[in-house]
Amino acid sequence: MQARTEKITFQGAAGAIDCILDIPFQAPVGWALVLHPHSLQGGTRDNKIVTTIARACLEQGLLVVRPNFRGVGASEGEFDHAVGEAADMLQLIQQFTQSWPEAAMGKWVLAGFSFGTGVAARVYSELAQAQKTVPDTVILVGSAVGRFTNDNLTLPDDTLLIHGEDDEVVPLSEVMDFARPRVLPVVVIPEATHFFHGKLLILRRLVQQRLDVL
Repeated sequence: MQARTEKITFQGAAGAIDCILDIPFQAPVGWALVLHPHSLQGGTRDNKIVTTIARACLEQGLLVVRPNFRGVGASEGEFDHAVGEAADMLQLIQQFTQSWPEAAMGKWVLAGFSFGTGVAARVYSELAQAQKTVPDTVILVGSAVGRFTNDNLTLPDDTLLIHGEDDEVVPLSEVMDFARPRVLPVVVIPEATHFFHGKLLILRRLVQQRLDVL
């Protein structure tokens, strides 16, 4: 699907949140918030996993928001171990729904890669526990949720966990330990590493399959 890209700034607890909007030329049928990997390890909104997820969402007619976390690009503040980042995303969500009400009324996808999965899980959990509107689906790729959250966590039963068999950053066994007590299935891509080298088309197809059933 063809799209245009715009820069936009939202306001978080630490100041400006520097974002990109990927906007389909046709009226959006919903929106997606896609969160990037570790800010102190080169993670940005332009990460190839993030943009792969974003393209899959665009093809479904979703408007995609790709923020830079605190201290990345023009976003203000400093790295805060997913706590401050999640607080910023909650403010971003509120501001986005006011600025783009038509898109916000449609389907809502929350996705993250690596560190971004920890932020996404915190965001979903806080919304659910506050009995606020939650995303229609949560997609966690190369999940590091266990490293950036605590046990008091709420996630939907149909959370999509996608992981690489040969992930060298977050071992598959760690993800299984996280998923097992929550009875969450894990989709494992054989021979895939943390950054899914040579496996991006498979990753994109898995995301598309989830979006197809929304």
